Amino acid sequence: QVQLVESGGGLVQAGGSLRLSCAAASGSIFKINAMGWYRQAPGKQRELVARIGSGGSTNYADSVKGRFTISRDNAKNTVYLQMNSLQPEDTAVYYCKAVVLYYGDFWGQGTQVTVSS
Repeated sequence: QVQLVESGGGLVQAGGSLRLSCAAASGSIFKINAMGWYRQAPGKQRELVARIGSGGSTNYADSVKGRFTISRDNAKNTVYLQMNSLQPEDTAVYYCKAVVLYYGDFWGQGTQVTVSS
């Protein structure tokens, strides 16, 4: 099993910034392929925000391009999401996901991001 622990959510005014972190840990040796951030707003389906491959390739939802940046530290098994120019429509619970070689997909517990207007 792989555990993902997220941090960095909170309340921010429109136009502000937040940085989310997600650290993966396990009692076994593991290799993470892709990592990503998803979000789910009330009454909506969970959607992909940003994804980063093991080699550093990235892709973003159109709604966050130019405002959010995903990065990872492979030595720390950690993925980050820098969110700038936040808007009220970015309000959601943000979930981290890791695709682990041989083990499958793992999700974090979620962290709330609330953007006030």
